[in-house]
Amino acid sequence: MNLQPRINYGAQFAILLGFTGAAFVIAGIGMILTVTLVFHVDMNNASTFLLKPENATKAQWLNTGFSFIAFFVPTIATAAIASNKPFAYTNFNTKINWKQVVLVIVLVFFGMMLSGTLGALTEKIPLSPQLLKKAKALEDTYDEAVAAMATMKNFQQYLIALIVIALAPAIFEETLFRGGLQKILTGWTKNAWVSIIITAILFSLVHFSYFGFLSRFALGMLLGFVFYYSGNIWLNILLHFLNNAAAVTQLYFLLKSGKPIDKAMNDNLPGMSSNTWILLLMTTVVIGIIIFLFKRFKEETALVNPTATDIAPVINNNPFANE
Repeated sequence: MNLQPRINYGAQFAILLGFTGAAFVIAGIGMILTVTLVFHVDMNNASTFLLKPENATKAQWLNTGFSFIAFFVPTIATAAIASNKPFAYTNFNTKINWKQVVLVIVLVFFGMMLSGTLGALTEKIPLSPQLLKKAKALEDTYDEAVAAMATMKNFQQYLIALIVIALAPAIFEETLFRGGLQKILTGWTKNAWVSIIITAILFSLVHFSYFGFLSRFALGMLLGFVFYYSGNIWLNILLHFLNNAAAVTQLYFLLKSGKPIDKAMNDNLPGMSSNTWILLLMTTVVIGIIIFLFKRFKEETALVNPTATDIAPVINNNPFANE
């Protein structure tokens, strides 16, 4: 079954962009109104209310609602315009290649190693005092927001955090960035490299973190390759969730040990060492091999079932060549 779009990819891109912009505004206003009307907080103090540790659970669920409206809804709405089967069009496929599932699990481990080395490397990039001050202010704002949601005093709060901090963002963000944006850009540009790189950049930028930019860009690239070579967004969601869940779990045990949350969050990334470049090279090579295996498994699936839609968008052509 080949799902041909009812409108061209340029139009899909414009619609997705418009829907997402409108959804961000609506979700932001909805969050402020909810805090104001439900929790009886002055509108000017809504942000401060959500940053208080005692309101962590409320902040978690409100941010989950925001992500659902801002990321998931516009993508499915765009897909519904482009196809009469929007979930199939965004690659929510039921067929799973279990070899690729195993590769995803392995990829999580090496992806975290790559993320850690890139995070340490970013801290060593020289910046002017003015830019460094702005970068640190942006990072402090981001850390404050994450810390407010990541307060976990018991196992129940840890489980809630896994749902709202690890699982929900994995589903909603992958739907927008890979099921929507990357797929549209691949069809529009006929170039997988262009679509994966652009999507990875935007994926990293939306987190508003300078010191985490390279790490999230690398994660976005990995997610892009997994999506392209599997054609199944559930594998992306699994990779994204496991990556988030590992960070949440590490933070939970550090907090249980009595470490303050700001110090616990800073322990998530290893420091720079003389072996950083060797580690970076090693993890890059291993990840390259894993991605190559993804491609091989895709080709095996294509030979068995040439009409399958749960593999990469382009089966017979060189995926990284202009068409």
